[in-house]
Amino acid sequence: MLFREIIGQEGVKQQLRQSVRMGRIPHAQLFSGISGIGKLQLALAYAQYLNCPHRTEEDSCGVCPTCLQFEKLQHPDLHFVFPIVGSDETCDAFLAPWREIILKQHYFDLDDWHRALGVETKQSMIYEKESGEIVRKLSLKAYGDGYKVMIIWQPERMNTITANKLLKLLEEPADKTIFILVSEHPEALLSTIRSRVQEIRIPRLEQETIAQALRAHGLTDTNAQDIARIANGSYLAALKKADSSDENMQELRDFIALFRDAYTVGVLKDPQKKYDSLKRLRQWSLDMADSKVGRERQKHFLQYAQQQVRENYIRNLGEPELNYQMEAEREFSVKFAPFIHSGNVEGIMNQLDLAERQIEQNGNAKMIFFDLCLQMIILIKKPKI
Repeated sequence: MLFREIIGQEGVKQQLRQSVRMGRIPHAQLFSGISGIGKLQLALAYAQYLNCPHRTEEDSCGVCPTCLQFEKLQHPDLHFVFPIVGSDETCDAFLAPWREIILKQHYFDLDDWHRALGVETKQSMIYEKESGEIVRKLSLKAYGDGYKVMIIWQPERMNTITANKLLKLLEEPADKTIFILVSEHPEALLSTIRSRVQEIRIPRLEQETIAQALRAHGLTDTNAQDIARIANGSYLAALKKADSSDENMQELRDFIALFRDAYTVGVLKDPQKKYDSLKRLRQWSLDMADSKVGRERQKHFLQYAQQQVRENYIRNLGEPELNYQMEAEREFSVKFAPFIHSGNVEGIMNQLDLAERQIEQNGNAKMIFFDLCLQMIILIKKPKI
């Protein structure tokens, strides 16, 4: 990948190019930041730039044999580690879909990767067996005169044994070997690993940068600006918002169902309506806990719900320019926003965050989601402070 093919991030590109020109190349770097801002793309472009024999001050040449191999993600000195499902396998068994998702989608997240593997309902990890493969690959003689590059995507998903073995490699780096860790949650890494890497915090993309890229994809200026504003610096989030898929709308429907029935049970007086709504909440919790939904989608919904609660609370401030919602979300907020106020917003956010953390820790999803329903019944009827 070439630097010029990456959306925005001009400051980071300049920093990476300058480190190569000055010969100040850390043996281990951590590219951290939110999903969808180009971290993996920058790592790929940087790896290619390091190894291109005809690079200019601005970019790799893009036409030499080395560049062509890097463009196909098939250079012998380019290695990948990423989360997989199945402790008996290593990443090599999944290189074909890995290359395909990078070359076709460019910007993707863990949910997209799980869909590419057909394992949406399972959680992926970087298993202990992978550490042996890392050692083996880096012990091989370099193909050319450049650098061996090991890109580790989502290193926070390494189990403890793998992380400790990686730490040993970082403490005793081989000559002309570069580690690039690409992480959304660097705080989840071992502190000893973080202390041995140079962290480069990749910033969120500018709104106009995202809007320009969306216009290039055929969106009107109005839609591009609206979506770019909502995306909050993530080009991937913008792409997903631009795709009005059933999955995007389903999260809104689930959010509406939770709070409408919680309101009916908690506030209305009609016993039959309360009973019917409580039954629906029970079914809602079972549907959300279904194994077919999967942990990642459950977490994603809880993150979405937190975002919508924030947006509805902000709506009450009477500052529409501070709201980041799509049209369908705004339509629901017209009636819903008054019920999110100073008396309950903190409690609601805390309960949604707690549920997300419990799902992350493999808690019982049926209990987590039904308890969430009960908490929303209590909180939605709290008076303003």
